[in-house]
Amino acid sequence: RGKYAYRVIKHTLYFEDLPSGFDGFTISQISDVHSGSFTDAKAVQKGIDMIIAQRSDVFVFTGDLVNNKAEEIKPWIEMFSKIKAPFGQFSILGNHDYGDYVTWESPQKKDQNLNNLKKYHADMGYRLLLDEHIELQKGNDKIILAGVENWGIGFGERGDLKKALSGTKDGDFKILLSHDPSHWEAEVIKHRSKVHLTLSGHTHGMQFGIEALGIKWSPVKYRYKHWAGIKSVKDMYLNINRGFGFIGFSGRVGIWPEITVIELKRKEGTS
Repeated sequence: RGKYAYRVIKHTLYFEDLPSGFDGFTISQISDVHSGSFTDAKAVQKGIDMIIAQRSDVFVFTGDLVNNKAEEIKPWIEMFSKIKAPFGQFSILGNHDYGDYVTWESPQKKDQNLNNLKKYHADMGYRLLLDEHIELQKGNDKIILAGVENWGIGFGERGDLKKALSGTKDGDFKILLSHDPSHWEAEVIKHRSKVHLTLSGHTHGMQFGIEALGIKWSPVKYRYKHWAGIKSVKDMYLNINRGFGFIGFSGRVGIWPEITVIELKRKEGTS
């Protein structure tokens, strides 16, 4: 039953250089839908309704829409297309989205599968960010929202951060969507231009662990030192979403499916 026990987890993050127009701006994030594992439409709808109820300014999805094949999302497109936000819905690809874990009749079939998946993102109303960025405008203020293709240690390094941020300025406030959190430590925090907030997923908290009574433990810690929630280095933040769906083990124990809501705030005393 735990696999559909959706939780809303809220964080408020403070930045000295957040443009004043974006003070109080909210982001809803989900990750790792793995639609091929879903069997209960009513339960999934409950999760979608919880996302919609947050009424965030922008919605982002940080990769792994399917387990292996694009067609897995087809029965769920209408449901996920109901998620709307005033500043739009944005998405990236995760390691499972490329069809790397299944045998294809030909390279062309594999390419077609990926093209189909990209089309399904559009059908859901999600703007897929492929090593590129867009600007979110509020009055005279703007923030950068960038997205990279999957970049993960041991999972292929397709993503190109430099390309995604090409044309942005050092002083721009930047949010990055990057599926695998290993990218943050390996590359993002070392990048010459500061990325203020990175949103990731991928780990699922291994769908198994303990988060109660002050204890936070999952066997995934042996693979990922930081595997869920917020981490910061020098005013640069990473959020790792625990995932909306499930794969492999058909359930969740102690690590519940997550809808993250992040509020951006200006630090007191900044002009």
